[in-house]
Amino acid sequence: MNRSESKYFNTAIKIDKAFLSLLETKDFAYITIKEVCAAAGVNRSTFYLHYQNTRELLDESLVFLYRQFLSYFQSRSEDFIKRLSHCPLEELRLITPEYLTPYLNFIRDHRRLYAASMENPGNFQSEDIYQRMFRNIFDPILARFSVPEAERPYWMAFYLRGIAGVVSEWAKTGCTLPVESVAGILMKCIPAGPSSSPASGTAPPAAPTAPARP
Repeated sequence: MNRSESKYFNTAIKIDKAFLSLLETKDFAYITIKEVCAAAGVNRSTFYLHYQNTRELLDESLVFLYRQFLSYFQSRSEDFIKRLSHCPLEELRLITPEYLTPYLNFIRDHRRLYAASMENPGNFQSEDIYQRMFRNIFDPILARFSVPEAERPYWMAFYLRGIAGVVSEWAKTGCTLPVESVAGILMKCIPAGPSSSPASGTAPPAAPTAPARP
């Protein structure tokens, strides 16, 4: 990277950080380009070299943070992922506090950005990064449970959208519920591995029964 490229990316980071700082004090809908430029110490022409509007800035800021977290997440989860290949099947769980807690802490720390992105959906880059975070964990577990490779994207889509739904509801409340409680809810929703897979040779778990009416 030459000096001009370095300067370009450093300016983009300044704008991202200024935007994130503003987002801590006001809703995304009320943040203007003028305010972002003032907070970042750049002029409007410099802003437009990087972004067309604040919506594009929102998307890029989310991707910027997700990439930071993905790097951290991958470095911290390497040992955990290695254990997936040889630990007993009865110990395998798709959802564990070991990797779920850091993710929930990340969402809580950036809840206003996350909530803004949920209100303005359409960022495919952040969706891809989100999927990559969990794919490295879910895929080997599904393989251990003999879920056919062609079926795994559907299993992961089901689980990932479920996690995203719970986290989205949590973010709407300002993440007031403790991280441990949200992790507990997710672990109840997805209590174990996919033992219901026909390829695994085991029967599907019984569906929960509705409480009897008085």
